[in-house]
Amino acid sequence: MPYNRPTRSNEPKSTTNEPKSTTEDVIILAAESIEPKDATTSTQSANARVVDVIDLDDTSDFERAAKGFIASLDDPQIKTTDGRVIWDLNEYDFLDQDAPSTTNPSLWRQAKLNATHGLFEIVPGFYQVRGFDLANVTFVEGKTGWIVIDPLTCAETASAALELVTKHVADKPVKAVIHTHSHIDHFGGVHGVASDEAVAAGEIAIIAPAGFAEAAVSENVIAGVAMGRRAGYMYGVVLDKNARGHIDAGLGKTTAVGSMGLIMPTDDITATGETRTIDGVEIEFQMTPNTEAPAEMNFYFPAHRVLCMAENCTATLHNLYTLRGARVRDGLAWSKYLDESVELFCDRTDVVFAGHHWPRWGTDTVRDFLTKQRDLYRYIHDQSMRMANQGLTMNEIAEAIELPESLSREFFDRGYYGSLNHDAKAVYQRYLGWFDGNPAHLHTLPPAEGAKKYVEFMGGADTVLANARQSFTTGDYRWVAEVVNHVVFADPGNKAARHLEADALEQLGYQAESGPWRSYYLAGTTELRNGIDTDKISD
Repeated sequence: MPYNRPTRSNEPKSTTNEPKSTTEDVIILAAESIEPKDATTSTQSANARVVDVIDLDDTSDFERAAKGFIASLDDPQIKTTDGRVIWDLNEYDFLDQDAPSTTNPSLWRQAKLNATHGLFEIVPGFYQVRGFDLANVTFVEGKTGWIVIDPLTCAETASAALELVTKHVADKPVKAVIHTHSHIDHFGGVHGVASDEAVAAGEIAIIAPAGFAEAAVSENVIAGVAMGRRAGYMYGVVLDKNARGHIDAGLGKTTAVGSMGLIMPTDDITATGETRTIDGVEIEFQMTPNTEAPAEMNFYFPAHRVLCMAENCTATLHNLYTLRGARVRDGLAWSKYLDESVELFCDRTDVVFAGHHWPRWGTDTVRDFLTKQRDLYRYIHDQSMRMANQGLTMNEIAEAIELPESLSREFFDRGYYGSLNHDAKAVYQRYLGWFDGNPAHLHTLPPAEGAKKYVEFMGGADTVLANARQSFTTGDYRWVAEVVNHVVFADPGNKAARHLEADALEQLGYQAESGPWRSYYLAGTTELRNGIDTDKISD
């Protein structure tokens, strides 16, 4: 499970006094693999109730996702120069069926949408390649060449996208690359569309928001090892792709794992209202720092009435805290910048696109989208702090908060990536930190030591497991996972405890609407039963 870093067989043993992992003796790969199990009756019932909350017969997003399709790869598989496959959408062919009982039908719907791939025309002169990576890459046609917006995670996927637009639209040189923000799935593939030499010679401009370089380096270096390890769980890297494993990340399919790089910006955007004319194309910028990323910006194309919302407005509730780990984001600032976007651009916008998902057309549709996402982040912020000021703790707020129906029934406000539960906790954490004010929680025992005492106080492992099995039969999987976790930490070699906790996490994964929640639960299930192939976890 993602409690501790699995020990690699080739790692030297520590000779320092650093704390040891509480599960160092966990089997990395089990001798016999245990296959995923069926959905229980409780899980089937929980997933069936989803249709009471949202209209799964609404096909408008499927129509948007398909609009403007030009072409895709005959075989949607992308490889490195030495033949290693880093992206293979064939693995998601199982999504052609109806939602099975082992998936939340709302997440299954999002997974089907995110499996749509290829080159699409947004409006004349604007083209987007979707489904080649976690993010989208957008190509804007200038007078003499291409302006590339967000060149994906890897050079290989970015290059494949450029080849597609070159083949089906126009063979022109890249004149500029715009990074909307400082997350690697939006800049790591820059060498697939630009070379260091061309940038140094002034042939290609690299445009980014002020603070981009510092934010990109600090997030991927200072905490990069820990984040990379956790991202393996969050994006389902350790899972098989099928209806009982990884189906989607909510924001896109998953992350490509190829050649990543960084070219430092040649032009920093520093203030809202700045404009640039790039290869004959005028662009107005809006700075949105400390929203979805520490350095981020939206921008508008006045001659085309087209708005790019970076990753500030996508077809899901986003993360105020990401499960891979990062600084907590400012939901209040996020909502205020979206409000500013509405005021600056909505009256003169016909189409909006972003770094993930599909565009939306029509001035009224654009306004509805931006205002309801604005209201979403403001509501989570305000209600979380209202309850905090009334004395509720972080976990109590997360259980109590509910979205109004005007927001919750919108697909783009659903928790496919972030979740209402952990975003409310993030708001609390931002203002009040990890401590909930209860002195009993000020200096708790470390997990392994505390677990042994819990198990002893509860009558021993056998008693705990007997009671937990009864709770499992009633569908109380959250409690089973919580209580049996103590047995696993007290005795990592207790197979009965590991398998029971795995069974509980599996059902929680099957019920999850959030792609990262599902992946984390099911990765934990896999590790408890079979161990984890550490080669799949990036350090």
